[in-house]
Amino acid sequence: MNRVIVDYQKLNNKILNLLVEKFPDGYDDDDIISFRNSKNEVVETVEVRTDDTIYLVKIGTRLTKAMERFTFEDYDENIDNQDLRGDDTGL
Repeated sequence: MNRVIVDYQKLNNKILNLLVEKFPDGYDDDDIISFRNSKNEVVETVEVRTDDTIYLVKIGTRLTKAMERFTFEDYDENIDNQDLRGDDTGL
């Protein structure tokens, strides 16, 4: 299995979709994987997997914002717009 560390700037829609599916309400401290890189800097990531690859996606405020935008703009073209706006029928 391939292992890939991905920075926010190199995210594609496939990986962003995996993140949104795995963490629809965002990630929390239990989801974060921390390690030190070759420069001895602490790197924090979250993990998503495909059949052949494990992605460790570096986290930060830009990733959170990208996930939020992706959730509402691109996530699933089949979602009814009413579901995104909420139900105002009072039921």
